[in-house]
Amino acid sequence: MSYRYLTLHALTGATLAWDMPLTDVEFGPELCGPGSFTGVVEPRLAHLTPSQLDAGTTLLFAERDRTLLWGGIIWRAEPEGQKLRLEASGFGSYLTKRHDLHGNLDGRGPWVNADPCRVIRDAWAYCQAQPDGDLDVTVDATTSTAKVGTSGEPYSTAWWEAPALNTVVDDMVAVAGGPEWTEAVAWAGNTPTRRIRIGWPRLGTRRQDISFTSGINVVTTVPVQYDADNYAQVVIGLGAGEGRSRRRAVDAVRNGRLRLEQVLEVPNEKANDRLAARTRTERVSRSVIGEVTEVVIRDHPAARIGSFQVGDDVRVRLNDEWTQYDGWSRITAWTLKPPSEDEPEQVTVQLVRADRYTYGA
Repeated sequence: MSYRYLTLHALTGATLAWDMPLTDVEFGPELCGPGSFTGVVEPRLAHLTPSQLDAGTTLLFAERDRTLLWGGIIWRAEPEGQKLRLEASGFGSYLTKRHDLHGNLDGRGPWVNADPCRVIRDAWAYCQAQPDGDLDVTVDATTSTAKVGTSGEPYSTAWWEAPALNTVVDDMVAVAGGPEWTEAVAWAGNTPTRRIRIGWPRLGTRRQDISFTSGINVVTTVPVQYDADNYAQVVIGLGAGEGRSRRRAVDAVRNGRLRLEQVLEVPNEKANDRLAARTRTERVSRSVIGEVTEVVIRDHPAARIGSFQVGDDVRVRLNDEWTQYDGWSRITAWTLKPPSEDEPEQVTVQLVRADRYTYGA
């Protein structure tokens, strides 16, 4: 396999370097986050960096075998002796550096019974409409049945608070039954495109065609964790109101284990049906004990690098001195480490139990 790293000027799109020699590289995307990139510029090329690696205004892309796998913005270029260490984050990180200076995203809000997918698009549209703020990022036209804001309490952003735009996106992801997002890049001719993928009711899918298995493509793994601190078969949801008038929902199951309870505080929830639904979702997420959080895999026909995406459910089968594990896990992030002189190519995959998630229709 071959790797290539290229840099572009964020505003003009001009190519600064078609093949930037980097070592100690690691990069990858994440669920509802921008992902990250780290690497080191070879000492003999340090004199090239002022124009080609200008932190804060340079886009960086990673290509494997002519396929773009990652893209983002260089935020730090820090000398370490004879080396220059780079740190970059995906395009979503740009929203942490931008703020709503007009209020309600310059008239796009306030939002009443609005689709949170639309509000995410509004945040990006406002961001890229301001002078020198266009990253040429496209946002999926996904729609959902989730709602944000009511006639009594619209969702709004105040100019005098100057909220960071990423907080608007975070609020939309936090809506009950709301969407998920991640990032994607691809070639369009000789131009790398950048995209915010919005998924509802989820990103990814259950993959019957690939698997992570000990002795086949799993190189190392974090031991299976058995932690009852967050486990519960009974969840008590507490909504809006005070005293005896406070809304309450209880979701419980019996499964032959010692009864454990958790309280879910949702002080703004006024609808009994939505409170009950959120309480059940919380109970389902807490009803799992025994979880694989990370595996390191190699490229193999069982799961080729590039064949899986953030959000996918993958069958995980592990055997070690402590346990035999077989279950479905969801990919929440992956980090690719290209081959070096001493180590082969490998991918570190972050996982959560797939049955911790419940999705709407």
